[in-house]
Amino acid sequence: MALAWLAAGWARARGGTVQALIVDHGLRAGSAEEAALTRTRLERIGVAAEVRRLAGLGPGPAVAERARAARYRALAAACRAQGILHLLLGHHAADQAETLMMRVLSGSGPAGLAGMAALREEASLRLLRPLLGVPPGRLRATLRAAGIGWVEDPSNADLRTLRARLRGWGADPHGAGTGLASLVHAAATAGRQRAAAERRCARLLAAGASIFPEGYARLAPGALPPSCLAAVLQAVSGADYPPPIAALQRLARRPAAATLAGVRLLPTQRGLLVLREAAAQQGPVPAEPGAVWDRRFRLADAAEPPAGATIRALGADAARMRGRSVLPSAVLQVLPAVRHREALFAVPHIGYPDAATCEALPLVFSPGRPTAGAAWFET
Repeated sequence: MALAWLAAGWARARGGTVQALIVDHGLRAGSAEEAALTRTRLERIGVAAEVRRLAGLGPGPAVAERARAARYRALAAACRAQGILHLLLGHHAADQAETLMMRVLSGSGPAGLAGMAALREEASLRLLRPLLGVPPGRLRATLRAAGIGWVEDPSNADLRTLRARLRGWGADPHGAGTGLASLVHAAATAGRQRAAAERRCARLLAAGASIFPEGYARLAPGALPPSCLAAVLQAVSGADYPPPIAALQRLARRPAAATLAGVRLLPTQRGLLVLREAAAQQGPVPAEPGAVWDRRFRLADAAEPPAGATIRALGADAARMRGRSVLPSAVLQVLPAVRHREALFAVPHIGYPDAATCEALPLVFSPGRPTAGAAWFET
């Protein structure tokens, strides 16, 4: 609510507007009423609001992670539908401090200790967190001064979750203490260090790696810094986070044949081939404009697939495509293919069956975490 109030004032002063997006996860009794109340409050202060209710979520393992992933998908879909580029998120200083503590407890490497980024570039969206340096007490005070109500999520106090336990451990509900400020400062410092490390990594990869639009990479022979290898593995797998640091360090020192985090590494005479592990690939998804398959390939918005078509791996059909491509057989097997009524319809990356069909079905390699990520902006 504070973010919406502040953003609306900032936009109005510049002749612009904001659109509020409310996600109802449907995980608690009363969540629909809270979402409706929030929309009413936003509309009273002149902010257009839309509620997106999620379906299919339920209690069980990793519910917080599943809810977060579903929430971001819903927000991204709403932004695409409305032509919105900038998505502002309301994470504040206490959220940043809790994230940092959770990553310390999980043994995160230096990159993870940068916490959440103030700016993150995605394929069609720019995520902004303008409140990362602001304590929650100041945000509540801002709302009280403006006469605006808000909803406190009771799950934030559920001590069954690690984040809630960390929140209680600090005994600083308003975020005004020096402990929280120190954690936020530490995350900002780590963010600057991460940005510098990513620039160094980008230079090394530019000199010693080739990334191909078919979704694989080739690394020059020899050792590679673990952070650079992690960047390549994330891009090829489409994963949100890098593989475990210990395994990365071993492979970076002595590159060898291995399977790690959904990626295969195959030594060749020309260097190390890095490609998707077939067993880890996503199953079929509807071939609709804008669809993302395997977290890495996006069907262009202007695509014209046949009704009922799906995207899935080429798989066993790769054997009869070897004469049409110079790609390694292992790469051919994990290419995205479009099928219609279970029959192979198109493999855009190798021009099957013809140029006209493939031009109508552009599948773009678009991993969420490119090999050279956007710099982390300090808060």
